[in-house]
Amino acid sequence: MNILVCIKQVPDTESQIKIDSGGKGIQTADIKWVMNPYDEFGVEEALRIKEKTGGKVTVIGVGPQRVVESLRTALAMGADEAIHVDDPAADGGDALATARVLAGSVKDVPFDLIFCGQRAVDDDNAQVGAALSELLQIPLLSVITKVEISDDKAKVKVQRPVEGATWVFEAPLPALITTQKGLNEPRYASLPGIMKAKKKPLSAKKLGDLGLSPDQAGLQGSKLTIKGLTPPPERKAGKIIEGETAQEKGTILVKLLREEAKII
Repeated sequence: MNILVCIKQVPDTESQIKIDSGGKGIQTADIKWVMNPYDEFGVEEALRIKEKTGGKVTVIGVGPQRVVESLRTALAMGADEAIHVDDPAADGGDALATARVLAGSVKDVPFDLIFCGQRAVDDDNAQVGAALSELLQIPLLSVITKVEISDDKAKVKVQRPVEGATWVFEAPLPALITTQKGLNEPRYASLPGIMKAKKKPLSAKKLGDLGLSPDQAGLQGSKLTIKGLTPPPERKAGKIIEGETAQEKGTILVKLLREEAKII
């Protein structure tokens, strides 16, 4: 099977995020960038399917040169090839503009299955996978925690958790799956894998190579624009209730909830 995995590079969740002077973006100078954790599930699942059925895994990323680091990570995990769309005109796009770039990236690449993370931990948009499936006119199976490929490799059966139950879907291939926590436990890249990754194919593409113009991608091709970013309000310090006994503390707590918090 030929499997594609779309990955995004995001700030490490432990990074301290600060809004830049323009008020529409974040300061990036001191941020550590990593592969989006939900995309890691997609890479791992693609590798597991490849190990069972054979085939090839190709990873695709859009963004500046630093994205190569995350692509190399996926190659070190076991992916076979990588495609990097490195064009300033493709940066900063909304979900639809990004999906157009991804769709253009795969137009000449044979595939049976595409994996995307169900969302990215930086913007929590959760729309790129859906937009990409629509552009490619293939079934979308979203927020999936189990994947089974049929013996004839013609269909895929998946499970999606819902409140108090599990939905089971089946779709013909090719299809697009967005991955959720619980699908698997991504492997670490081994030292031999890291060394092999340096020699694996990684092709760089420009928008022109994809048959796209600047007004179809990036900021120019976006329907969504960011007017401004504001940090969340600072949390007030907690209050410790003093008292000699539990009953006394309880009485004070009830009084505070009624008079100050006004929730009872």
